[in-house]
Amino acid sequence: MTNKSIYLATTLIAFVGLMVIGVGNLNTVFAQGDKVQASIVPGATTLTDTAVSPNPIQAKVGQTVVWTNDDSAFHTVTSGKIGAADAGKLFDSGLTGPTALTSKGKTFEHTFDTAGEIDYHCQLHPAMTGKVIVT
Repeated sequence: MTNKSIYLATTLIAFVGLMVIGVGNLNTVFAQGDKVQASIVPGATTLTDTAVSPNPIQAKVGQTVVWTNDDSAFHTVTSGKIGAADAGKLFDSGLTGPTALTSKGKTFEHTFDTAGEIDYHCQLHPAMTGKVIVT
């Protein structure tokens, strides 16, 4: 190989290496913005900690969790433990308005900005409980 061929081969290898590193970093950035899907399962009103799948929900800081009501009954997604003073302070789909999970197919979402374990429940069906683990 000539010096020119060696130079071109080295430059190409370096360029490909930078592209791989760059794409890896882009994927990491986009992964933080991905949405995590959770389903309020059919028949949830008669269930407890299996009313939402998955449970617990695993998310990363910066990710959005989207709960979809796949049940025929009205539900809420309310942060905190039932009856706690801070219930609903972090997030609450509510009993009315555009985020209320009033029927099958409706969704509610919340973006998590800090790590931790967050309990949540349904105000209408207190046995329905779940947890989001944010890392």
